[in-house]
Amino acid sequence: MAEFDLTPTISQYLDRHLIFPLLVFLDIQKVIYPEEELVKSKLELLEKTNMVDFGMDLYKKLHKTEDVPAEMKEKRETVVAKMKDLTAECNVLLKLFENEGFYSQFRSKAFTPLQLEEKYGVTPASIDALYRFAKFSFECGNYSGAAGYLSAFRILTNDPEKSFSALWGKLASEILMQKWDEASKDIAQLKEIIDSKNFSSPLKQLQQRTWLIHWSLFVYFNHPDGRNGIIDTFLNEKYLNAIQTVCPHILRYLTTAVITNKRRRNVLKDLVKVIVQEGYTYRDPITEFLEALYVNFDFEGAQQKLVECEKVLSSDFFLVACKDEFIENARLFIFETYCRIHHCIDIAMLASKLNMNQESAERWIVDLIRNAKLDAKIDSKANTVLMGTNYPSIYQKVIEKTKGISFRSNALALNLSKNENKNYKPSAEAAFV
Repeated sequence: MAEFDLTPTISQYLDRHLIFPLLVFLDIQKVIYPEEELVKSKLELLEKTNMVDFGMDLYKKLHKTEDVPAEMKEKRETVVAKMKDLTAECNVLLKLFENEGFYSQFRSKAFTPLQLEEKYGVTPASIDALYRFAKFSFECGNYSGAAGYLSAFRILTNDPEKSFSALWGKLASEILMQKWDEASKDIAQLKEIIDSKNFSSPLKQLQQRTWLIHWSLFVYFNHPDGRNGIIDTFLNEKYLNAIQTVCPHILRYLTTAVITNKRRRNVLKDLVKVIVQEGYTYRDPITEFLEALYVNFDFEGAQQKLVECEKVLSSDFFLVACKDEFIENARLFIFETYCRIHHCIDIAMLASKLNMNQESAERWIVDLIRNAKLDAKIDSKANTVLMGTNYPSIYQKVIEKTKGISFRSNALALNLSKNENKNYKPSAEAAFV
């Protein structure tokens, strides 16, 4: 399964702290990489953080010893000393935050910067120290403290660049604490800033969007409304362009979100087009499943890809929780597509295509017909499913035609209005109004 593991690819776009959950998941799986290799990877990540105690524990586990190198002990002393210095620099603010009354007023922005300095001694230097202290706390693994300090810093600072950076840090902290509602709000703010900010180059804006796409995977596959969020964001023209340009592997997650979201079938056609377009840059069993089913109408191929999809989903950190839902909906896709083409369906043959035994397949079809209110009947003697044909009523046809005429009329009126505005030349008097 290492062939389909995206951890090395996705890790390039994540903060090193966000990579730890992925490595822990792979360690639990114990089927893709050796345990020793994963421990080494964790240790390499920790070398560039301040989580010294955790690094010592991993070193002992890797080398099966109770001793650690002298440089690790020295680094620990350095980290402790640095923490004391930073705490002292922003001690005024930290003491104020301990007062719940003050903190609630502060969060509601009841104080101006001038009032804070005159009344409480909060200077620009102490505000900058708070930013450094929050960042250092994050590097030490104190995500709860870091999220609070960064949120406070964003209220205090007038520096848009540092405020933007602090919002990224706050998002990472919320993700690592699994506070999905707060993280979802942070993503919305970041998205708004990225889309409206004037970057020094389009390449930098593309980079920011790419990071947001990858970081948001943690939220979208854990938040209750995350499946809608991923579809709305990733199929947006700007973000879809980023996916096609930089990270086509994200199509795996977009495809899974669409398949597991019964209410968003309307985007399936657009998604299939993108999958076909990007087929030369990225393919995996999940994207190939849709291609086999909706482009090639290859039911045998789709069934084989569904077996492979189950293995891919089981070994993907973001998708493992929706494996059963994906398989259920994918079978429904196969059944619906097959039924559109055939009038009489053999249950035994359909069971093989759905990768189910005959008894389970028959029970599944009965439940599907009942719940979806399909025009279908099961012939138990012939062991077949007979599909009825639904023709739209004449009234429905008239309604649809009327809607079409109304839409085209509005579009025509809008085009005429645009042409009139283009041909309009203001008089000299009008130019000075």
